[in-house]
Amino acid sequence: MGSLIVISGEQTGEFLPLGQRISVIGRAESLPLQILDDMVSRRHFRVRFDKDAGKYYAEDMGSKHGTFINMRRITEETALVEDDEIRIGQTKILFTEKDFDTRESALMHWKKVGEKSRPTRTG
Repeated sequence: MGSLIVISGEQTGEFLPLGQRISVIGRAESLPLQILDDMVSRRHFRVRFDKDAGKYYAEDMGSKHGTFINMRRITEETALVEDDEIRIGQTKILFTEKDFDTRESALMHWKKVGEKSRPTRTG
């Protein structure tokens, strides 16, 4: 199943295994992944799994500052694909279709994704 990994800010490395349920992300203490960012709404966005399609979808929940996937603001439910970068407030979150047991394994995955996106230096 999928996971969300926080890849910026004080919470870098925190992750949320998504499973096949609806997960709400935001600033509220009661949420499974609380984002401590003043520009994040209490209930900012949600991710749901569609069993029939076998995909995860993200949807903004009327937040003041919006939800961005790969630097594009979403205005309706949007399918997530491997290594999508979700930004809410000043916080970046990586979506992956993988599961992790530990914070370290989630960070290792993020590091590998980052290495793929950086050009190789020569000479």
